[in-house]
Amino acid sequence: MTPVELSRTVLRAVRRAVDEGELSVVVPVRAVVTPPGPGGCGDYATNIALQLARPAGRPARQVAEILRPHLTRSEGVADVAITGPGFLNIRLGGGAGASLVREIQRRRDAYGHGDILAGQIVPLRIPYDIRAEVVADTLVRIVATQGGRAEVHHIHIHPSRAEPAGTDLSRAEPAGTDPSQAKTAGNDPSPAEPPRTNAPQADPARPHRLHRPRPQITTRPPPAPEDPTPLGPDAARWALLHPASHDRPRISADHLLQRESNPLFRVRYAHARTRALIRNAAALGCTGDPGDVPEDVPGGGELVGALAGYPAVLTQAALHRAPDRLARHLVTTADALLAFQHTVLPLGDEKPSAAHRARLALAEAAGTVLAGGLSLLGISAPDYL
Repeated sequence: MTPVELSRTVLRAVRRAVDEGELSVVVPVRAVVTPPGPGGCGDYATNIALQLARPAGRPARQVAEILRPHLTRSEGVADVAITGPGFLNIRLGGGAGASLVREIQRRRDAYGHGDILAGQIVPLRIPYDIRAEVVADTLVRIVATQGGRAEVHHIHIHPSRAEPAGTDLSRAEPAGTDPSQAKTAGNDPSPAEPPRTNAPQADPARPHRLHRPRPQITTRPPPAPEDPTPLGPDAARWALLHPASHDRPRISADHLLQRESNPLFRVRYAHARTRALIRNAAALGCTGDPGDVPEDVPGGGELVGALAGYPAVLTQAALHRAPDRLARHLVTTADALLAFQHTVLPLGDEKPSAAHRARLALAEAAGTVLAGGLSLLGISAPDYL
């Protein structure tokens, strides 16, 4: 069961509780399903009970107790536990890892893409600064994965009117912004045509509430202390994107080191390892076939969890204009893959088995996610490293 399928399962449980008169609420459009946080358990967790508590007029834990049996009886769900103020922690039955791998195989680079920003135009105001340029360029791609379109407007920051560094979500208007300095995905930052929008034009004879001008978003992270371009395009982008938007980036040759201490190296090396595993498996006549990976396989559970959490990370990176969330999640995924890789291929005289094919399919899925995430950051994912 994939996170999308589990989200639908949670909504069906809410619908059954409403139909049976146990809850009096409007069934929400979507249910958020993520890997469990600190104190959680199982494969996934959802805050649907907390979301419904107020409209239901009941404590969140009571709502969770109502939903728990409906979820437990759902196909593919092995157990449901309630933790904290009312989080539902779900442990899946057989087939969870296999379904996730099949979903990644089916969607490939589109895995994790959603529609939470469908039809929305996200205007970004940035100063003429290399870090702001790289962050905005990356946000254009990340916002697009969620169905939105980011438009980048260049602004001049006057020392006497300097704004706080970071990402300002206040209702600031782009005073003094030249419309000819706006760009959308793929355009050059040099003066261009004013941004075009597919939004329908409002009828002047009647108000159109659906297409009010959105507040401009000022993206102004602390600039790099020195020019990062000598690091090369990949290391330079990582140095500017990996720190949180309020942190000053560190520009040093450490980003070029092929060592475990370098997060960029670990991510790219993990992707290269997935390609090597596929090549070596082919030499043994073995191909990947989705299947469940036992929980006691080193790194297996962590890797499944990281891959399952990738869509939520993309969504949060788009909503909060935070490409650093994606960069850090790729590090988590890479570390899980590097711990898992040693279990994938047969050792010695061992013959390839269904277990090896399932692990190979999981490793290949991890490579797909790593390559896709690096591509969104504008960083290459070499097959050999």
